[in-house]
Amino acid sequence: MSTVRITLAPLAIHDLIAIVDGASVELDEAVVAEVAAGRNLVDEALRSGTAVYGLTTQVGHGKDTRLDEEQIKGEQLFLISSHSGGFGKPLSTELVRAALAVRLNGIARGGSGASVAAAETLTAMLNAGVHPLVPQTSSIGAADIGQMAGMAQVAVGMGRAEYRGDVLDGAEALSKAGIAPLVLSGKDGLALMSANGVSVGHGALVVARAERVAAAADIAAGLSMEATAANVSVLHPAVGRAKGIRGQFAAADHLRNLLEGSPLMNPASARSVQDALSFRVVPQVHGALREYVSAANAAVRTELNAAADNPLASVPEGMLISNGNFHPMVMAIAFDALRVALAHVGQLSDRRMTHLWDAYFRQLTSGPPSKQAYGLRVRYPAAAKYTELRQLATPATLDTPPLDVGVEDHSTSAPLSVQLTDLALGVLEDILACELILAHDLLGQVADPPELGTGTGAALRLVDEAINAADPRADAVHSALRERFPGSRRPPDQTA
Repeated sequence: MSTVRITLAPLAIHDLIAIVDGASVELDEAVVAEVAAGRNLVDEALRSGTAVYGLTTQVGHGKDTRLDEEQIKGEQLFLISSHSGGFGKPLSTELVRAALAVRLNGIARGGSGASVAAAETLTAMLNAGVHPLVPQTSSIGAADIGQMAGMAQVAVGMGRAEYRGDVLDGAEALSKAGIAPLVLSGKDGLALMSANGVSVGHGALVVARAERVAAAADIAAGLSMEATAANVSVLHPAVGRAKGIRGQFAAADHLRNLLEGSPLMNPASARSVQDALSFRVVPQVHGALREYVSAANAAVRTELNAAADNPLASVPEGMLISNGNFHPMVMAIAFDALRVALAHVGQLSDRRMTHLWDAYFRQLTSGPPSKQAYGLRVRYPAAAKYTELRQLATPATLDTPPLDVGVEDHSTSAPLSVQLTDLALGVLEDILACELILAHDLLGQVADPPELGTGTGAALRLVDEAINAADPRADAVHSALRERFPGSRRPPDQTA
């Protein structure tokens, strides 16, 4: 099994995903020193009696209520005990591992004021496979407090966890894994729970999935171009140079690679001077998707490696500073925007299917088709899916009401924005799979099938394999194709 070393350098998304997939974790010595330095600021504040949010004061609307010495001792345990509300099915193991790893890496930045023991306990839980059970519905995106509090409970021997396939009390899970329960001190409770571990961790998984779906969208469009003998002048490098958008360059480059070896790449073979916009603007629309995937990727990386704690233990200033870094606003908006880009890609696919449908029936000159036409049977379900995709494009970041007697009067809805994007990716995968099947139907009607490009030919074989693996039902063919689809690593939890 591989090992990911947490250092002071930024953690890459692919390393986070490796932890999600089971890689073990190690803490660099410099990280331990950085965490200890932040914790020293907490200890100094406790000695001085300074008013510090969540340390020597209550939280939320009780922010200005000071705690006495006895209350301070129990405050951190009280926080994780009282803030773990939620409902719904438990988050998947993948999402829990992602959240634990995100919080560990955040603590490693040194700004949390957590103890070294807290970081070491999270490390041990990841390495042993102690996975807290926390509910899906809890966070409004001003830190995933409820879910992270539930994870912190397991760290101290409370709550419930999954360990080696069994659901156990937190204390029993830790005991079986050989992990001593964390004894909270200083600011440990608040540091463990006041973080966007679930939103950021899920965001990393969704961004990786979106990158695969962007490539899969090109494959579907390329096969439709082959099936309709489209004019591929739209892919000429000069077009990309004239526009200057990286995503458009990437989409056109990928499509040219997919079509390499196809007669379509010979300008003399064009059936028409130019095609409908759903073919003509593929590089621009698929390029826009890539641009917004990149924006979401950058936002996730920033949040993953941020010191996003309140209060912030700022070692250079020697201060504990109240702030709003727990608000992942850029990331939440990036995922809202990404869903709009996904909807446009789905719209192009839906429109191309109209042209595939029309071409299929224009080729039927002598009665019913001689071959099964699975694509025809999924065309209407594909249209229903496009309607769903369009609805999912609605912004999620503007709708949370004020809470806690108006003190918490804004939130990001980051977890919802990420969840909806995950759902939208699954819907777009369904639409693209339908397009592939319909393009396959059309190519199968040609008496003398044309030679296809290297990548589009492989896509056609993929559909053939799906058909051969399925029983004679359109939905079975669709499901078999989705299992082989380049974009489809299913989201961590389909009910999210």
